[in-house]
Amino acid sequence: MKQGRPFSSSVRQNIIELLAVMGKSYGYQIHKIYLEIFPPCTRESIYYHLRIGVKLGELEIAEIKQEQGDYSWGGTVEKIYYVLGPKAQPKGDE
Repeated sequence: MKQGRPFSSSVRQNIIELLAVMGKSYGYQIHKIYLEIFPPCTRESIYYHLRIGVKLGELEIAEIKQEQGDYSWGGTVEKIYYVLGPKAQPKGDE
C-alpha cells in the first residue's frame, strides 16, 4: 500500500484543462477563470499547483514579464506565463 501524498491532483488537472484551451496564461488570470468554472479554491493553492506542475513536467514556464502599472504595492509586477508541458495529459472535458 502506497503512503504519502498522491502525485495526481484534481486542481492541477483542472489547470491543465484550462491551459489546453487558453494556450498561455499567468497565475492570477488562471485563478480568476478557475473560480468561474470549477469549485472554489484559494489563489495560494493555484500557485502551489503551478509550481508542482512545473516540477513534474506537466507545465512549463513560457516567459516571465515585468509589466508597469499602478498597483497597491508599487509600479511593476512580475507575471510568469505558463503553458502545457510534455507530461500534461488534458482530457478535453467540456
